[in-house]
Amino acid sequence: MAPDPGRLRLRTAARAVIGVSLSVGVAEAAGLPLPATILGGLTALLALFVVGDPSARRQAVTTALLPAVGAPVLALATALHALPATRDAAFLAVVFCGVYARRWGARGQALGIFGFMMFFATQFLRAVPAQLPALYAAMAMALAVCAMVRFGLWCIERHTPPPAGPAPLAARGLARHTTRQAFQATVACGLALGAGQIVSHDRWYWAVGTAWWIFVNTAARGETLVRGFRRVVGTVAGIAVGLLVAVPLHGALVPSLALVAVCVFGIFYTAAPSYSWMMFFVTVMAGMLYGLLGVLHPGLLALRFEQTLVGALGSAFALAVVLPVTTHAVTDAWIRRALLAVRHCTAESARRLAGDELADPGPHVAELELLLGKVRVSLAPLLHPLSPLRARKERARQVLAELDECARQARGLAAVAADPDASHDARMTAACRRVETALHALLVSEAAPLPAGELAAHPHHHPGAERALTHLHQLEASLTSLATPLRTSPRGVFVDA
Repeated sequence: MAPDPGRLRLRTAARAVIGVSLSVGVAEAAGLPLPATILGGLTALLALFVVGDPSARRQAVTTALLPAVGAPVLALATALHALPATRDAAFLAVVFCGVYARRWGARGQALGIFGFMMFFATQFLRAVPAQLPALYAAMAMALAVCAMVRFGLWCIERHTPPPAGPAPLAARGLARHTTRQAFQATVACGLALGAGQIVSHDRWYWAVGTAWWIFVNTAARGETLVRGFRRVVGTVAGIAVGLLVAVPLHGALVPSLALVAVCVFGIFYTAAPSYSWMMFFVTVMAGMLYGLLGVLHPGLLALRFEQTLVGALGSAFALAVVLPVTTHAVTDAWIRRALLAVRHCTAESARRLAGDELADPGPHVAELELLLGKVRVSLAPLLHPLSPLRARKERARQVLAELDECARQARGLAAVAADPDASHDARMTAACRRVETALHALLVSEAAPLPAGELAAHPHHHPGAERALTHLHQLEASLTSLATPLRTSPRGVFVDA
């Protein structure tokens, strides 16, 4: 039921089913063994899921680089199959490098995830060096098929490129988010690995996988804990369906493959709006794959739940003690970025209304929308129904409401400024100054006064100026209202005083 503008999620999910199905079909037609075929399907799913560069050209380059990471990781993991201690150390090294690579943006994240999942898949399939040729062949075929589907048959990104995310929060050394998270994830995966092996000597890697994925696309401690909770919820629901559907099928080929295709669609269609639903489909798909391998039984699904809890608890512990990043610190930074975007949008709109045809508030409006998305994600732990922090929850709601109103007025102001007949009158200068004063009160360190020349007044009135003044007055009111929730917390939950 979540909004799907342009049916982008629907098209992406349908394309994923086609890409994964063709990859599996090609592997089967080539006569590859079942473990290699499963790896080919996983490779296709990952190639279509994790590659998220902002242009089709960059996506093609990242896709071409996937085997440069996956092939050596596969070789390493299979070579260490009989050396548990060395294998575990290598796995943790892959975890650290995979998370640290996120500092290089979408491409680093895609390559890091792919490398981790190749090591993970080797444990899942119990692959040995003798199987490497078949595994490499399956990987190559899957990537070729995915490239054909994604960049040839159905290039959604060529027509509707995904919006580029806002630049990461600036930091250096251990203050950099990706560096801190690399240490956190490594400790979490190490704890999950050790405890997971105590629970099960054969399926310990499930706990490591849980700990790893909880850290993907998260920034603050609360955000990551909520993600862990949602993963457990989705896994429990998936196990329940697995008991009702996957176990009775006993690995029957045709219905199992059909349900795997449904799960692939569900993973892609629900990934953006609901992590719990995505994990539900991932868990059901895992059950189907174990059924195809002939090892599925109710006890195995129960073990998956236990390993999921182990991984989630390992992550929670690491988040609490290893270079913790608090929710209010991350939220503070994103709110400041959003308010700066409001300021730049207002300044550009004012210049455009004053007659500067080169001024363009449009990019700042688009940036503001992306930054508000980051604020919503960062505040999600405080807004969660189970959050006991009622006062902070209410302040978070107020902040989001006022920021949404700021964005609405900024969009309206930019639309008025785009009207070539709109003009600027003497009242605009005073209104822009009041907005600037309200922003300066919230962003003392970042906001410098606007140059006076940008707001030169014209004596005549125009309906466009009237609409712009309305937007400016309402924007000023929202910014003034923001001061209360942003500064009432004794701990400085959002913007520090």
